[in-house]
Amino acid sequence: MEGNDKGRIEAILYVAGDAVNVKDLAKAIEKSEKQVKKLLDEMESEYSFEQRGFTIKRFGEKAQLATRSMYAGDVTKMLQPIQKQKISQAVMETLAVVAYRQPVTRAEIEQIRGVKCDYSLKSLTDKGMITEVGRKETIGRPILFGTTDEFLSRFGLRSLDELPEPEVSLSQTKETRF
Repeated sequence: MEGNDKGRIEAILYVAGDAVNVKDLAKAIEKSEKQVKKLLDEMESEYSFEQRGFTIKRFGEKAQLATRSMYAGDVTKMLQPIQKQKISQAVMETLAVVAYRQPVTRAEIEQIRGVKCDYSLKSLTDKGMITEVGRKETIGRPILFGTTDEFLSRFGLRSLDELPEPEVSLSQTKETRF
C-alpha cells in the first residue's frame, strides 16, 4: 500500500536523522529504487502542498528529512543552536575549484588560485565538505579531492549537475579569480 510505504520511508528517514541512500530505503521496504524515488517525489509534493514543518532533501542518491526553510527561524528561536562558522572567501574559492574541477589535486588548486591552499583544504575536510577521492596516476601520486554529500546538502543541491555555470572560465590564468 503506497500510504503505508510512504509512512515506512518517513519513519526510516526520521529515525536515521542523516541522509539515507535510496538503495537502502528500497531494500528496507522491499521495493525497487524506481518505486522509492517515485514515492519520495510524491512525498515532497505532499509536504510542500501542505506546508508541513519538514521536507525531504535529496542529493545524489540520498534522501533526508529536514526542517522546511520557512520554519527555520522558529526552530532557531526555540533551540538557539550554536551558529555555524561562516566560510571565508579563501576557503569558498578553494571549494569552488574543487566543486567545478573535481577530482583535483592540491597543486592544481594552488595553480588556479595562485596561492597556497593547505589551510583551506584542511578546513573543508574538517567540515566534511570535501574528501579524498583517490590518487592521481602521476609522479608522487598526489591526493585527488572531490566534494561530499555534505557539500550538496549544505548548498541545497541534488547533484553536481545543479551547480551554476561559473562566471569565469576555470582555465583562465591565475590572475583571474572567481
